Amino acid sequence: MLELTLGTWDHDRVMAIHDGRVAVPGVSLKCEVHPTSKLFPWAVQDARFDITEMSVSSYILQLSRGGSDYTAIPAFVSRAFRHSGFFARAGSGIESPADFAGRRIGVPEYQMTAALWMRGILADEFGVGCDQIHWSTGALDEGVRRERLELALPPDMVVEPIAEGDTLQDLLLRGEIDGLLAPKPPKAFLDEHPNLVRLIPDFELAEQAYHRKTGFFPIMHLIGIRNTIADEHPDLVRALYDGFVHARDIAMERLRAVWLGNANRLSLPWLNASMERTLATLGPDYWSYGFAANRAEIDAICRYSVQQHLAAARVTPEALFHPSVLGT
Repeated sequence: MLELTLGTWDHDRVMAIHDGRVAVPGVSLKCEVHPTSKLFPWAVQDARFDITEMSVSSYILQLSRGGSDYTAIPAFVSRAFRHSGFFARAGSGIESPADFAGRRIGVPEYQMTAALWMRGILADEFGVGCDQIHWSTGALDEGVRRERLELALPPDMVVEPIAEGDTLQDLLLRGEIDGLLAPKPPKAFLDEHPNLVRLIPDFELAEQAYHRKTGFFPIMHLIGIRNTIADEHPDLVRALYDGFVHARDIAMERLRAVWLGNANRLSLPWLNASMERTLATLGPDYWSYGFAANRAEIDAICRYSVQQHLAAARVTPEALFHPSVLGT
């Protein structure tokens, strides 16, 4: 029995592996749950786990620079639409993300996947390139945050870390920056601060339209397996992928059972409406795994990485994944 370590966050789509309902043949897994704020630095700095959840953006950046300690399987354990994350200061003159050109905009990490997608949306949907913005990086609304990988940007591009002890939210409210790319709503927005404005209030409608146009449900994270293990046990990679597919299917079946149950067991008053809209917009296989169905979206991520001066060279979608799972 091969003993391996696994680290992910507690997504419903992976928990059947963590609790043993799904087993990978021939493998004994020691599973740990950690937030991605810990998992992602561990993955790129010391490859702590044999199997790990990874940032797609960080992984592509590493591959473009010569390689990663991991090869990936197309189990996309995190996806998220991002039109909800454009914020500005009231009175700044910014009415739309199109107005970000020439402004000082905050983002927690320049290379994080959420920011990669949002800058891609800025360029493709609003005509604003990353070079047109003065970027400030740091903690969104609490703590300290720094880039997990060193950047190699053009000399005329400005990406500056904020002072330790400060936050992007506070800089925005003080008028020192004009807008934010936020992977989650800042605390001041949730507290209904009048000077913090979401630029796309009807973001669900905008995201539905974006999906109809592109076919994308933005991929954020995937699963990596240590290269040395994949090389020694090539059949394990496909078995691992199959296990993650099974775990996702269990989670989706559970969600459907809760949705269609006689009593609402999930603390969301409008669960029925949300599920019906999701299925109508995205279809029944909306949390898609596998390479073929997602190749165009992965190619867009690779394109964004080069256009935004992250990847040192264009990475092909095939290069992200172990050969045994390219047929999925």
